[in-house]
Amino acid sequence: MSARSSDIPARVARELSLPLSGVKGALELFDEGATLPFVARYRKEATGGLDDLQLRDVRDRAAYLTELEKRRAAILGSLEERDLLTPPLRAGILAADTRQELEDLYLPWRPRRRTRATMAIERGLEPLARQLRDGGQDDARIRRSAERFVDLRREVPDVEAALRGARDILAQEVAEDPALRRSVRRLVRAEGFVASSLARGKADHPGAARFRDYHDHREPLRSIPSHRMLAIRRGEAEGVLSWTIEGPADRILRQVERTVAEGRAAREQLREVARDATTRLLMPSISKEIAAELKERADAEAIRVFGENLEQLLLQPPAGRLSVLGLDPGFRSGVKIAMVSDTGAVLATSTLHLHREEAFRRGLLDLVERHAPELIAIGNGTGSRETEAAVRRALEEGRGSRGTGGPGSSLPAIVTVSEAGASVYSASEVARQELPEMDVSLRGAVSIARRVQDPLAELVKIDPRSIGVGQYQHDVDQTGLRLRLDETVERCVNRVGVEVNTASPALLAHVAGIGPALARNIVAFRDARGGIGTRRELLEVPRLGARAFEQAAGFLRVRESGNPLDGSAVHPERYALVETMARDAGLSVRELVGNEAALERLEANLETYVSAEIGLPTLRDILDELRRPGRDPRDAFELPSFRDDVREPSDLSPGMRLQGVVTNVVAFGAFVDIGVHQDGLVHVSQLADRYVKDPTEVVRVGQRVEVRVLEVDLERNRIALTMKSARR
Repeated sequence: MSARSSDIPARVARELSLPLSGVKGALELFDEGATLPFVARYRKEATGGLDDLQLRDVRDRAAYLTELEKRRAAILGSLEERDLLTPPLRAGILAADTRQELEDLYLPWRPRRRTRATMAIERGLEPLARQLRDGGQDDARIRRSAERFVDLRREVPDVEAALRGARDILAQEVAEDPALRRSVRRLVRAEGFVASSLARGKADHPGAARFRDYHDHREPLRSIPSHRMLAIRRGEAEGVLSWTIEGPADRILRQVERTVAEGRAAREQLREVARDATTRLLMPSISKEIAAELKERADAEAIRVFGENLEQLLLQPPAGRLSVLGLDPGFRSGVKIAMVSDTGAVLATSTLHLHREEAFRRGLLDLVERHAPELIAIGNGTGSRETEAAVRRALEEGRGSRGTGGPGSSLPAIVTVSEAGASVYSASEVARQELPEMDVSLRGAVSIARRVQDPLAELVKIDPRSIGVGQYQHDVDQTGLRLRLDETVERCVNRVGVEVNTASPALLAHVAGIGPALARNIVAFRDARGGIGTRRELLEVPRLGARAFEQAAGFLRVRESGNPLDGSAVHPERYALVETMARDAGLSVRELVGNEAALERLEANLETYVSAEIGLPTLRDILDELRRPGRDPRDAFELPSFRDDVREPSDLSPGMRLQGVVTNVVAFGAFVDIGVHQDGLVHVSQLADRYVKDPTEVVRVGQRVEVRVLEVDLERNRIALTMKSARR
């Protein structure tokens, strides 16, 4: 390990303002193969109690610095191999703190394709370039010196060709000067603009209207928000927009001229070098770099927002063990219906058509009377409000004529559910394995019903990019997006915990240390045995070794086990400690669980259980878990409500007050479902009576909010909403 590599933990700790001991402990655990959820939950002593977000930052920053050191070593090796590594160059490379600095230093020495400068060198013009650069000769004398380099055999037919070649050599040197590049880059970042316009000949393009805000747009690149940068790039990808980075051209040229010509005699020739270096080489190169930076910055912000929204969506309150009738609305192909038991088993399916009102009523009432669902879940897509109205009419008529769901029963509650991703699930391999005999069109109704019972358990079966809680998710770095979303799903799954005897393979696969192959093995094992009785039995699952057990066991629940700790988040490695606590309290472990008085007595003397491996953070976690073993961290389920008189955007009018549910949070605001098939937008400036920089400060996906209609644009299908107080 190099000296720089060994300094990575210290640098990470310094940059992130975290304790060095905690950073070192975390990185050692990651190097050993420990998962982030496991380290965050069960190794707090080693990390000093760093939370999962801090641990993620530590891991990612250390990975960046590790790659930086690999690149530094590769550059040094390349230069040494070609005998180009001078002491000053080595010192500069060793001192470089960023990838950009490294690449700037390496740029003049990088193996390259033929350029105008390399061709001029091949023609023997490098000595002339040196004379011009050294500055001892004025323009007239340089022209006379150039006469000696005229050589038809070398394709230098005249003095102008010789001078042009010499200028090409110097222009490339100027454009590759590390100090000048840093200076120009800083200037462009500070004072440059992003300028977009309608692409030539695209005025009649079908997508031109969607991007009309950017047909003549100019904005400082230091402050352009990610969503506008992504929108401009989307417009470019669709051929509607063109865009450039504009720098302070005059200031940059003056700076380059000072660097090249100041104090030298051949000012005319050197000013030409400066102009050529700036316009042909330096600015296009810097602009390309900054465009990449803008994309990286916009991608990072979009991925962050997507991850936060996904987490909020996955952690929405579950309805729990209730029987649900799921409806996937549709006009032409009919409403697909699936009756799901309180355990998620499919009891019946049907397809009913809204335009056949009597048949719809009879079919729905038949399902309700036979299965007595406690909830009716309706997807929020096209036909949602019409379907809901038809369901309500049928239930009311049924109750009036003969009762619904048996004597004395009340009508089942109706809830509207986001159906984003349901069609993707329907055609997926997961759905084919779960519902092999079911028509693909009916699987969406099953998904809608199950996602009410447990959003997390159902949504993990769907590619997160298809759930629709991000912005421009198909335009950002897909590798980075996939990693962040997979990590978000893993974080949510492990935070909630998984019942090993009922979880799907898709859910089990996200448990720390498991993965798809082991998840399938667990399901096959439990099916063959008729269930898993204890956590320890997991060690008998094929290919589930001690390491995987260590990482996963605390997040897997076996609620029917004879040991109450198997249904909790207490890790098996701490069972002996809990047994000692129980003996000290004069109780069995089962009697200790939930015994607040006994737990308070233990808490008063908690220091007596501290050891070299177990500190107070872990001990407090254990006591919290013993108070409420296997507790679900998600909020309680509540039914949303929409106005009955508002079903279409045309029903809306400015000033109207509505209840809604936040469906997506983006950098520029929040989208809210108000029950009209088209989400309204609450712009960030309309989220509160105070200034809001980040919408996530105010709203989250799944939150119920009260909004007021500002404007309805039926032509562009846009609804503007506000959450501000009405002006008096």
